[in-house]
Formats: sequence, C-alpha cells, structure tokens
Amino acid sequence: MKKFFSEFKAFINKGNVLNLAVGVIIGGAFSTITTSLTNDVIMPIVSIFLGGVDFSSMTVTLPTFYKVAEDAVPNTLNYGNFISAVINFLILAFVVFCIVKAFNSASERARKKKEEAPAAPPAPPEPSKEEVLLTEIRDILAKKK
Repeated sequence: MKKFFSEFKAFINKGNVLNLAVGVIIGGAFSTITTSLTNDVIMPIVSIFLGGVDFSSMTVTLPTFYKVAEDAVPNTLNYGNFISAVINFLILAFVVFCIVKAFNSASERARKKKEEAPAAPPAPPEPSKEEVLLTEIRDILAKKK
C-alpha cells in the first residue's frame, strides 16, 4: 500500500499532470464565461434578426404513446438549447484556436530569433604556405641574434 501511494505521489508531482489539472479548472471557468456570453449577449442579438425568437423556447413537443395525466409535463425536444450549445462551442473553439495560433507564432518568432543570433566569430583563415615559411625564417633569425 505504501508503494501505491508513493507511485501516486510521483504521478501527481509530474509537471504535465499539474498543468492538465490547472487547464481543466481554467477551462471550466472559461466555459461558464462563454456560455454566459452566448446566452446573455449573442443569442439576444441573433434573435433581433430572427424576429425576437428566444432560442431557449424553441422546442418540439414529442407525441406520447400512452395516456398521461393532464397536468403532466410534456416530453419536448429542446433544439433551441442545442443551437445555443453549438454556438457556444464555436465561440470556445475560436478562442482556443486564437490562443494556440498566438502561442505558435510566438514560438516561431523565438525559434527564428534564436537561429538568427550571431554565431561565434569565424576563425581566422589558415596562413598560406609562404606565410608559414616566412614565419619560420623570422624565428630562426631571431634566435641567431
């Protein structure tokens, strides 16, 4: 049992697991924001162009194949809520796309900047055979003095 908990601790302490947990939490909070944006801002504007239609009230009452009480809630297909969820998904996907695109372009700029960084200065060219010979003659003459 002790080994199990030590393995679990090692698993939890990995950076990518913690990053994933943070991402899920932030994603959940961001999902709430986009749902509110869709339901409270975008859908009312869209409904202006559709004649004031409230998407949440768009339903189709499904038939029943048995006798129900008069005060029973009818079985409905809520396609308006589905339309709102699709728009919410598209907004969320667009925002994630923009974030990933910005991150990729920043990474690409950093990579190009690293590649363009000046390399070490080039080594001086090797002396020619004549220069080597003249250097040797100079050294011999210097020793004779």
